[in-house]
Amino acid sequence: MSRVDEKTFFSVEKTPEGLRLGRIETAHGGFDTPVFMPVGTQGTVKTFSPMELEELGAKIILGNTYHLAVRPGVPVIEKLGGLHSFTSWPGAILTDSGGFQVFSLAKLRKVNDEGAVFNSHFDGRQLFFTPENVVEMQEKFGSDIMMPLDECPPYIDDKKAVSVATERTLVWAARSKQARRNFHQALFGIVQGGHFEDLRKESLERTVDMDFDGYSLGGVSVGEPVEVMYQTVEKFGAMLPFDKPHYLMGVGMPLDILKAVSCGMDMFDCVIPTRYGRNGSAITRNGLLVVRNGIYSEDPRPLDESCCCKTCTRFSRAYIRHLLNSEEILGPRLVSYHNVHFFLNLLSEIRTHLKVGTFRQFHKDFVSNYDPTQR
Repeated sequence: MSRVDEKTFFSVEKTPEGLRLGRIETAHGGFDTPVFMPVGTQGTVKTFSPMELEELGAKIILGNTYHLAVRPGVPVIEKLGGLHSFTSWPGAILTDSGGFQVFSLAKLRKVNDEGAVFNSHFDGRQLFFTPENVVEMQEKFGSDIMMPLDECPPYIDDKKAVSVATERTLVWAARSKQARRNFHQALFGIVQGGHFEDLRKESLERTVDMDFDGYSLGGVSVGEPVEVMYQTVEKFGAMLPFDKPHYLMGVGMPLDILKAVSCGMDMFDCVIPTRYGRNGSAITRNGLLVVRNGIYSEDPRPLDESCCCKTCTRFSRAYIRHLLNSEEILGPRLVSYHNVHFFLNLLSEIRTHLKVGTFRQFHKDFVSNYDPTQR
């Protein structure tokens, strides 16, 4: 057996506009796609309790293997019953492999064909990640969806360096698949290749040939112009197998998600809702609202007048600005709550419009009302 039972794990149908609606079933519940997955890097979505995420309708969240291996450590999580039990999160969990940290922590790691050596950002101790032990760690976590170790290159014009990273990712993918022992957990493949079309195409074809449970486009939103990202998603999203989930890693802003849905992508994650929330920036139908700004000091309106979340139905911009500038923890919590609600509600609306065949008009109307400078 080389993969989860594809018939029970993922089902997909074409919409009236020729796009995609799907459903993923896991041991910790199912969810409809397209879906947004709040990021819980260290076993928590920042400022949220699991109860609040359930209240908002989240069905799946992310954890990060690198960060969880640093703290509290894999043995602790395994001893306490796995990541679901440890965090008290009853829904599905996707764990990233630490591959993004190969990109983001470049000054703290060394990469060779065997794996990635990190000097922990927390205490400096050395951690050696291989394709094999990354799968083993995620199996001990009990993740519903696992990601293999990959090398995510930055946005650079050095084709040779990107080629080396792409080939290494392919070799690591094969080793990850061979290392897999628990077939109740899905394992996705990751397509790399930077902005080089020939490398992307080769990576996609060879990854698909390995027959993973789902496929992700990695190495996007890593510094490239948005037009380059859109070109990558449009061209290669269409080449992914129709009957498997399509995951666009680390994306993104509302317009990015809408564009990606139109290109056939199913799954999205991003730290933007909580990171922006902690910085006092709300995502609204009209773009970004930086509620810390002085113009909102006496503003009685909610963050987003079209929003029905608990933040927007109870609190004014003026009060939230006061909390933020007074460094009261409730301020970042309220903005983050709104932002996560906004993203989850946006994906719910997208699914509704896909079902009835009005997504393209919804996409057009949303873009026309959203400040393009904020994407």
